[in-house]
Order: sequence, then C-alpha cells, then structure tokens
Amino acid sequence: MIFPLSTNSPSPTPTASPLPEAGEASWHWLTDLTHYLDPTHLLGAVGLGIVFIAIGMMLSWIVRRTLKTVIDHDPNERIDRMTVSFIQHLGTFIMWIVLALIFSHVVPSLNKVTTSLLAGVSIVSVVVGFAAQSTLGNLVSGISLVIYKPFRRGDRLQLTTPTGVETGIVEDLSLGYTVLRTFDNRRIVLSNGTIANQIMINLSSVDPRVMLSPTISIGYGSDIERARAIVLELAQGHDDVVEVVGCPVVNLGGSSVDLSLRAWCADSSTAKAVEYDLLEQIKKRFDEVGIEIPYAYQNVIVSGAISARAGGESASPSGGPIKR
Repeated sequence: MIFPLSTNSPSPTPTASPLPEAGEASWHWLTDLTHYLDPTHLLGAVGLGIVFIAIGMMLSWIVRRTLKTVIDHDPNERIDRMTVSFIQHLGTFIMWIVLALIFSHVVPSLNKVTTSLLAGVSIVSVVVGFAAQSTLGNLVSGISLVIYKPFRRGDRLQLTTPTGVETGIVEDLSLGYTVLRTFDNRRIVLSNGTIANQIMINLSSVDPRVMLSPTISIGYGSDIERARAIVLELAQGHDDVVEVVGCPVVNLGGSSVDLSLRAWCADSSTAKAVEYDLLEQIKKRFDEVGIEIPYAYQNVIVSGAISARAGGESASPSGGPIKR
C-alpha cells in the first residue's frame, strides 16, 4: 500500500493584537481631566477656581514655611522680625491678586466682564480711589515704617491714644494696622497712617536704660538734708536700681518743698516697678522720723461779729439777726 506523504505545512501564527501603551493611558486621563476643567462651561470654571484656590493655599504655606525656616536659623535676630512679617503679608496679598487676574483671564466669561469693565475705567478708578484712600494710605505708611524702621518688633513705645498716654510692646505690623501689647495684656490697634503721623517715644531704641524721676514733697518745716539722705539711702539699697544720680530740690511750691530723685534702671518696665516700690518705702520712713508730707487743706476764716442773743437770735455778718 502506498501511503500519501504528509507535508508539514507551516501553521499560521496568530497575530498579536496591539496593546495600549502606558503613555496613551496617561494622555487619556489627562484629556479627561482637562475636560472636567474646561473653563467654557460653569462646572469647569468652578473646578478650575478650586484648583487656583488650592494652588494659592499651597504657595501661602510654602512662603510661611520658608520664612519660618529663615527665622529659626537666625538665633541672633540679625533679620528684623517685623520686616519679615510685613513681607509675608505683602507677598501673600500680591500672590492672590496675581492668581485672581490669571483666573479671570483664563475663564472666557470673566474675561468678557473684565473687558467691559475696562471700558469705564475712568469712572471706576475714581470711585475705587475714593473708597480705598485710607486703605492705600495705610499700606503706603506700612511700607515706609518697614523701610525707615522707627521701631522694631519687640520695642516698647509710648504714644497718645484716645484713652490717654499708653505704653506697649510692638507685637505685629500688618498691611493696614500695628498692634501694641500693654503691660496688662491689652491690645492697642492703630492704623499704620495714624502711628506714622504722630510723635511716639521709643523706650527700647539703642539704649534701653530709663531714668526714673519721682517727685517727693516735704513740708517747709522739715529738714531737707535729712529727707534727701533717706531718699538716696533707699534708692541705693534697691536691687533694681543700676545707678543713683542725685536728689536735688526742683521746686518751692505753695505748701511744699519738692525733691526729685534721679536714678537709672535697666528698662522702662523695671523703672515703673521701682518707682512704686520706692514711694511706698519713702512714705513709711518719713512717718517713722517725723518728716511731714504736705497735703492740700483749707483754713476757713469767718469775718464779722457773731454773738449769741437772747431769744435764740444771732447777728449775721451784715449785722442783721438770724432766726433759727
């Protein structure tokens, strides 16, 4: 038998179907994302606004973190803290303005509104100029305070407020206001324009030492030398007095001789505490040794004859009877 020879014909190889590459998948994901952020419709504009807000918050955090790192690496305080704080506020404000302008330029509807507003720019500029006059003035005053540095953060200032003369430590300088902390933990908030245009006394500038000069009054019949010796002794024995200068007579008043103690203290807060302490000690010592501290009193002198008469009548200063 003859068997037919089988010819091994090559079997067709299956063709591999093309697989999507990773790059194409990522491009599809990016295309879908940009579709959701399309500024031509409302939802896309809202989503784009959320993205801009997230970017602004992230940039603000980066700025704050960077400045905090700079301050932490400056233990000797060669960099002014008030200047750093003001730059942070100003940089954050400018950043949000730039992001708002970019967002209004990207969204077509807002771009049209901005274009139509620019058509009446003359009227708008006049209205905005009058409305923001004080705000812009405070901003310019804040910049001048940072540049010229009449005071720094932590300095103790004495100035006039509606409640009278106040003393406080500079706590913060923002774009519009300066905050002072008083000794009793109150906060005095002044606009930058107000604090830049008034006379203030910097108690911490250059040399923090402060001379206290309380006035001590004694009677004309008291011994001046003995009173002066007591005042100087108490001042020299106080722990917080750095140097005693003297105690001269500064005034001859209507009912008293006024002495003025001159002594140096480390700073203004210490000087006030020392002054109150010394006044109490001086009063106690004067009472012990019999030195008079005069006070205001009045002598009433009645002119005219006053005599008792029969029947319960007395003569008035004019001579007529007074009935009781």
